[in-house]
Amino acid sequence: MLLGLLFALVAGLMWGMVFVAPVMLPDYAPLLLTLGRYLAFGLIALPLALLLDRRALRELQPEDWREAARLSLIGNFLYYLCLSAAIQRAGAPLPTMIIGTLPVVIALCANHRNRERDGQLPWPKLAPSLALIAAGLALVNRDELHALQTAAGDPRRYAEGALLAIAAVACWTWYPIRNADWLRAHADRSPRAWATAQGLVTLPVAAAGVLLLGLAQLMAPGALIPAAYAFPFGATPLAYIGLMAVIGLCSSWLGTLCWNEASQRLPTSLSGQLIVFETLAALAYAFALQQRLPPPATLAGVALLIAGVVWALRIKPVQTPQ
Repeated sequence: MLLGLLFALVAGLMWGMVFVAPVMLPDYAPLLLTLGRYLAFGLIALPLALLLDRRALRELQPEDWREAARLSLIGNFLYYLCLSAAIQRAGAPLPTMIIGTLPVVIALCANHRNRERDGQLPWPKLAPSLALIAAGLALVNRDELHALQTAAGDPRRYAEGALLAIAAVACWTWYPIRNADWLRAHADRSPRAWATAQGLVTLPVAAAGVLLLGLAQLMAPGALIPAAYAFPFGATPLAYIGLMAVIGLCSSWLGTLCWNEASQRLPTSLSGQLIVFETLAALAYAFALQQRLPPPATLAGVALLIAGVVWALRIKPVQTPQ
């Protein structure tokens, strides 16, 4: 349990970096950041596969590779495509609030779906944990909620953005549950090799996306990204390449590796709640970049998030009859 908690914590620290990338590269469209991240993930996975996981990857069967491809396409590309499109349609506040429900949604789904395999966290004992996390997320996202309430926009665009954000939640609810299914069914396999495999299947998809984006920019400038963008690396190529490499290694490969390790050790209903570490890390990085302290409401939200996780860790799963 403790080791799984530590792996989930490190995964959250790695994934939190993704949320500050748009702040550090404000002139780069979300599509460019997404393709750059996963192209770097795939390129980094190649030497790792040869140096560290060659033998373990050879043991994977065709169905395992197909599952890795499904996980990568839905949990990586489709998730970020929906999230980016939601932000473009409705702005940041509404999608942020919807995505913030992930820890609660995953916990609810996994606690019902995997009750026979993992045991079930008793609902009366789980409810206070989920309530604390939900209250903490509301406080942490208070500024976004206020901006949403005071914004005057096109209702249709807000509705489209909400639907896309809900689709993103569905993608990343499906991903950790299915990923944990494979890891639990293959307890003798290396979580590191499974992270590398997902990176390898990501590479051709990301490369194809970059080629298609370049073709679209050539034939119809401005259709997908700003017409003035200096394709492929933009106005600050060293910053873009360097940040994508760091995120590809740390957020994608190392984050997935640590999440795989946690998923093999913890019930999915519990590990789902530990995604709050990603929120906490993203907050810490954002305030560090801004060189200011969080406001009292945000600190109160952080305290509630931590209290919710601590409460959940004290709950022991109850085995249900097969």
